[in-house]
Amino acid sequence: MFNLITLKDTIRIDPSMFGEPLQAAAYLELRDKYEGLVDEELGYIISVIELKVNPNGRIIPGDGGTHHPVVFEILTFFPQLQEVIEGEVVEVADFGTFLRIGPVDALLHVSQLMDDFISYDERQGVLLGKESGRTISRGDVFRVRIVAVSFPRGRSSGKIGVTARQPMLGKLDWILAEATGEEEEQEEE
Repeated sequence: MFNLITLKDTIRIDPSMFGEPLQAAAYLELRDKYEGLVDEELGYIISVIELKVNPNGRIIPGDGGTHHPVVFEILTFFPQLQEVIEGEVVEVADFGTFLRIGPVDALLHVSQLMDDFISYDERQGVLLGKESGRTISRGDVFRVRIVAVSFPRGRSSGKIGVTARQPMLGKLDWILAEATGEEEEQEEE
C-alpha cells in the first residue's frame, strides 16, 4: 500500500549550500537523509514530496551549518500481510520468480505458483507447468497475496514473500481465461 506521510525534523544546511535557495537546500538534505530508507513503521521511503522549512535556523557552536525545523511529506510503500497486489515478473529462476511490486521485488516461490509440477527451462528462462502447459516468463503480470514481510533497518531491501495459490490469484492471463471459461473450453477439445 502506498502512503503519504507528514513528518517533522530538524535539518542541517551545510555552509556550502548557503548561496542556494533555502527550500532547494533543505530538499536536497531531506532526500539524502530519507529516500531509499526502509523502516518498520514507515515502510519503504520512496520520495520526499513537499516541504516547509522554517527560515529561522539555529547555529550551534563549533558547527558552521545552520539547523532548521522542517515539516515535510514523504511517499512510502508499506506492504501489509494478506494484501492483494499486482506485480511484473522481473526475474525467473529454478526456485521461483521475483515480482516487482511497488519499489521492491517479492519472491514468488515455485511451491506458491500453481497446483502443478513445475520445471525450469534455463535456456528459455521460463517455468513450465507439466500438466497445465502454463508458462511463466519475464514480463508476465501476476496478482498475488503478500504472506511474509520482513523489514530490516537502513537501506537494505528486506524480504517479501507472496503466493498465487488461491482463487483469483496468479498470472492475469490465467485469471481472465478462468473467469471467461476459456480454460474449460480448451480442456474439452
